[in-house]
Amino acid sequence: MAPDRTGGRPHPGAGPAGPAGPAGPARAAVPPSPLPLPPSGTEPDGTAVVRVLGYNIRSMRDDTAALARVIRACAPDLVCVQEAPRFFRWRKHAARLARESGLVVVTGGATAAGPLLLSSLRVHVESTEDVLLPRTPGLHQRGLATAVVRVGGARLAVASCHLSLSAPERLRQAEALLAHLAATGVPHTVAAGDINERPGGRGWRRLAGELQDAYAVRPWGGEYTSTARDPHQRIDGVFAGPGIEVLGCGVPVGLPGVTGADLEAASDHRPVLAALRVPPSPR
Repeated sequence: MAPDRTGGRPHPGAGPAGPAGPAGPARAAVPPSPLPLPPSGTEPDGTAVVRVLGYNIRSMRDDTAALARVIRACAPDLVCVQEAPRFFRWRKHAARLARESGLVVVTGGATAAGPLLLSSLRVHVESTEDVLLPRTPGLHQRGLATAVVRVGGARLAVASCHLSLSAPERLRQAEALLAHLAATGVPHTVAAGDINERPGGRGWRRLAGELQDAYAVRPWGGEYTSTARDPHQRIDGVFAGPGIEVLGCGVPVGLPGVTGADLEAASDHRPVLAALRVPPSPR
């Protein structure tokens, strides 16, 4: 099929716009920042700079050494994984990924139908919940891996998601994700995942209507997340709630320790890394 003139290519066999839905603008309104992404840290008043990584890892079916190198180089506090191993010895595989990436498992995996949360030891986990979303007969089960955490003086509700290939179901799942974050009662929220559509899609627009599309707010690094070998569309994102300052977000192209070869070998998606400044929460 011919390339989509709005900046993405159709997905084979899925209609003119593919499962990603309508394409959004080809480029962000603001050019990507040339400055380095800020490191993690805690400010004197308890404000936390938190690095959040979203990554579809295709069930670790690719080069797992490259995958671990990419994650380590991103130095994340929180990793929102999609397509974590879900079948035979899936907990062992998740633990190995965490160990080789210098992280620990928080929650998710098979119990969330694929989404998984990892964290650094800087993160204090208050609670976790794996959520299975309502499923349309004939489509894959989808879910959320969620947690309430503290980093420095900041309290944060975080969710990893992988939304449906069906546009109507995808919109319902976006609504469910927002409802779950709101139900935590935590004032600051973050979600990251494979949205399975471009920013012009209804599900993406619904998320960006209540949360900040971090790349659109402060682009950094690369834009396109799919595919890893031929990046031409942005279907993965990090979304930050009101009150959180986005310091930068994008594919970690050019980040020290992240090579193009590793990005291509690690998975069929490219990761999205965001640095967020989260205000302190009352104790």
